[in-house]
Amino acid sequence: MVGNQLSAVKDAAGGGDGGDDADDKEKAEEEERERQEAIREAEERRKEKHRRMEEEREKMRQDIRDKYNIKKKEEVVEQQMPQEEPNPLMRKKKTPEELAAEAEQEELDDFTKLKNQMETQVGELKTQIEGKCVMQ
Repeated sequence: MVGNQLSAVKDAAGGGDGGDDADDKEKAEEEERERQEAIREAEERRKEKHRRMEEEREKMRQDIRDKYNIKKKEEVVEQQMPQEEPNPLMRKKKTPEELAAEAEQEELDDFTKLKNQMETQVGELKTQIEGKCVMQ
């Protein structure tokens, strides 16, 4: 990156030779690949370091649990999840948006029921009137 800026300054000052553009591009691409590889390797080292640290912490936690006879919370949660008893106090709370959507859906259902009922009644009245009125 600094090399690109330096070569741009040289070209502007007239000190650069214009025939090496292809070589400069190849060098820049190679440097970019090396930089990306270094970043990837550093990230892998960081992740490995944190994984090892977390393993050590978990070992220390387990030692403390064993020492004081404490059960691991995750085990209790995993046992309760598959059961899923229908307890209304433990159900998921609905957001105001979900409540509004349900209310709107119920209103639509009531409206469509009423609309269909009205249409059937109008149809029945129409057939009754047509049966009584005969055009000659």
